[in-house]
Amino acid sequence: MSFRTIAIASLILAVSTTAQAQTADELVAKNLAARGGAEKLAAVNTYVTKGELRFPGDFKLAYTERRERLDPRTDNCAVRVDASIQGLTLVQAYDGKTGWRINPFEGRKDAERMGADEARALSDEALIDGALLAASAKGAKVDYLGREDVDGTLSYKLRVSENDGTVFTYFLDPDVFLEIKVIERRTLRGAEQETETDLGNYELVAGVYFPFSISSGPRNSADTDKQTITIESGEANVAVPADVFAMPAQPPAAQSK
Repeated sequence: MSFRTIAIASLILAVSTTAQAQTADELVAKNLAARGGAEKLAAVNTYVTKGELRFPGDFKLAYTERRERLDPRTDNCAVRVDASIQGLTLVQAYDGKTGWRINPFEGRKDAERMGADEARALSDEALIDGALLAASAKGAKVDYLGREDVDGTLSYKLRVSENDGTVFTYFLDPDVFLEIKVIERRTLRGAEQETETDLGNYELVAGVYFPFSISSGPRNSADTDKQTITIESGEANVAVPADVFAMPAQPPAAQSK
């Protein structure tokens, strides 16, 4: 074997070894740095976005989402989403313990409590840091699964396994280490469901990068079958009324039934 052949083989081995040397901890650290760093992310106590929610068929609603960090130690957060059209507003909220909704599109004008599975799903959505960066605080396990092509990008693949059985699979851009896709697998009302979310158009808010384009739907569904949130503005650490996440009291007539 010639010197040149040995040198090329050694180079290939070195590159291969470097690629395989990535660990889950290293990739999580790179993702954290890409988002803006631990200090800046921890300083975001509330995050409020406004924009548009578009359903398949070009059905559009005005969209507002509020999140608040309640306990930095466990990364427990509250969230409220309001989606409005023609004077009707769909509300979904989680106050840190309980999930609830108001759905006038189903003829319901009063708030109703969510089931435990739906509340857990909304609690994960509430996370300002996201499930990947909140994994350590929540006691979840993170595994590196190698690399996988996502629309022509050879992405880093990480699995987040939560204690309740929910699994998130994150795909990180290999150049900037931000999330470009997340697959969520959880049990809702006794049935396993998988949701695929595409993330993009990251913008800097209070020194932290957040996605301003969020498209989601059942796994492997066509883009035209996904709902898309387009964020027009995002603000951090704005005042949020203390009762905005709390479930409204039931009217006396409803309580007496």
